[in-house]
Amino acid sequence: MVTIKPAKNIFAYHLSLYLCIIDQVLFYYNMLTLKKTNSHSEDFRTLVTLLDKELRERDGEEHSFYAQFNKVDAIKHVILAYNDKVPVGCGAIKEYEPGTAELKRMFVHPDYRNLGIAGSMVAALEQWAVELGFTSCILETGKKQPEAISLYKKVGYNVTPNYGQYQNVENSVCMKKRLISIAQPQ
Repeated sequence: MVTIKPAKNIFAYHLSLYLCIIDQVLFYYNMLTLKKTNSHSEDFRTLVTLLDKELRERDGEEHSFYAQFNKVDAIKHVILAYNDKVPVGCGAIKEYEPGTAELKRMFVHPDYRNLGIAGSMVAALEQWAVELGFTSCILETGKKQPEAISLYKKVGYNVTPNYGQYQNVENSVCMKKRLISIAQPQ
């Protein structure tokens, strides 16, 4: 039997269930597979190169400031999305502080956007974070990334005061979500 703890934010709870259904439909049709790995994956590094190129174009001169916080040398928890064995998306989590994971390096190739892949990756990363003992997840994105802000709001993230190195950075948007633990069948 599966036990589901009630969420304080019922909308976020229903949305996470909806994303799970989308995820299952994509798996059923064998269009999307998600793979757990780490930052040593060549597919991850290739996708991050594309992400950095896009961010350089969007952020302009500010890119070098953000780039210093996005090193991928030793990220232990990476999710890759594949469409028919072609890497199309990536995302990662790392510990920010005890109990809090930070969502990092989210990217979906432009040819595969608006298909639910990013939402599926976020859901998978959040589930992995819960398995690792995290109770909340934070992230930083930029004002020049309205699609990202919209996605994160859709999946239950709320804008929060800028944290850490992003304090007083006008173009940063920091967000946070309390993670919901769904007990596994026993």
